Amino acid sequence: MSGSVALSREQQAVFDAIERTREHVFVTGRAGTGKSTLLNHLNWNTAKQIVICAPTGVAALNVGGQTIHSLFRLPIGVIADHVLEQNDATRKLLNAMDTLVVDEVSMVSADLMDAMDRALRQARQKPDIPFGGVQVVLFGDPYQLAPVPPRDPHERAYYTDTYRSMWFFDAKVWNEASLRIFELGEIHRQSDEQFKHILNAVRHGQVDAEIGGILNGIGARRPIPEDGAITLATRNDAVNRINAARLARLPGLSKSNEAEVNGDFIGRSYPADERLELKVGAQVMFLRNDVAVTGEGPRWVNGTIGTVVKLKREVLVDVDGEIHEVEPATWEQYKYRWDPGAKKLEKEIVAEFIQFPLRLAWAVTIHKAQGASYDTAVIDLGARVFSPGQTYVALSRLTSLGGLYLARPMRPSDIIVDEHVERFMAGAEREIAPR
Repeated sequence: MSGSVALSREQQAVFDAIERTREHVFVTGRAGTGKSTLLNHLNWNTAKQIVICAPTGVAALNVGGQTIHSLFRLPIGVIADHVLEQNDATRKLLNAMDTLVVDEVSMVSADLMDAMDRALRQARQKPDIPFGGVQVVLFGDPYQLAPVPPRDPHERAYYTDTYRSMWFFDAKVWNEASLRIFELGEIHRQSDEQFKHILNAVRHGQVDAEIGGILNGIGARRPIPEDGAITLATRNDAVNRINAARLARLPGLSKSNEAEVNGDFIGRSYPADERLELKVGAQVMFLRNDVAVTGEGPRWVNGTIGTVVKLKREVLVDVDGEIHEVEPATWEQYKYRWDPGAKKLEKEIVAEFIQFPLRLAWAVTIHKAQGASYDTAVIDLGARVFSPGQTYVALSRLTSLGGLYLARPMRPSDIIVDEHVERFMAGAEREIAPR
């Protein structure tokens, strides 16, 4: 994806702050404020030697970067004060970068943030300078995705004894380094002011009886549509059960397509199903933006819902009454390396995953819906919401309040905001860029 999208005034102001200074920057903002658009623009238009990384394989694929662990050659689990092994190639790479971009930083633990700091100081032989002098640019929204707590009780005890919380903003490096925080405010996904107000209340855990009444009045008091809506559920097993049952109900034989995997795909964190099983009539979701953009704009974007109308050699999908032929897509996994001849950082493709950019989409997990937009969705919060921000992520996928359906009425216990996020965001000096 190229960086040709025009930036808004506030996005341009943040880009300038990143590009024209060496300051560490955290770009945050509500769902739909264009954080991904800005990151993509930065990737394509910066004059700096930039490296992009993310905490998970799928997040790294989405931004054309590398996972933090593979980039820094860090061990999995708590790193603490363990010796960091660095070979010559890793040292050269970490010395070559001007700017390190971390996407989905809310999933990065304090321990991992400190390990990145220590690795850069060690490789660049600048033990007294935070991040070894590299500019660090963080993207993410702590109100949406939290770091995953370790299962090991000893690792949990380590966090309790060492850090105020697991969150990246409680890493020790921030005692020495300052972080300039920009909060994007212009919402591009929703235009309805009432819905924006409701989403902001959910985000901050300020849902009163009136807001709860509006959400339940619209979402829980009308029959759920049979077709055209996607169910966003909290659990994988619920999603798999819904999709399998709906596929089985369709007449005819299913056809499956095995993905082609070339190279060593790190962590097997595939961006689509390794085995995609479809039938004519199946409701599907596109997993990436259309690459063959016409003069009228993209035919689909990540999250677009359609229906399979033909399955021969090609797959034909009906999107809002228009039939599109869908080709297999190639996801490329990158690795950064230092090119001594060209004297610059290069990204090389180390693995490829080739599959139709589709998945069955009568249901999808709220986590997998991250970044997508839907006109209509059924939100199924199951027996209970189990992580902070889950309800906010689900609701904020919708483009309007009118498209909301609830599998059960929402309860006050469904709105969970992490106390550490509230503490950090309340105390952080945030800059609002001009609009």
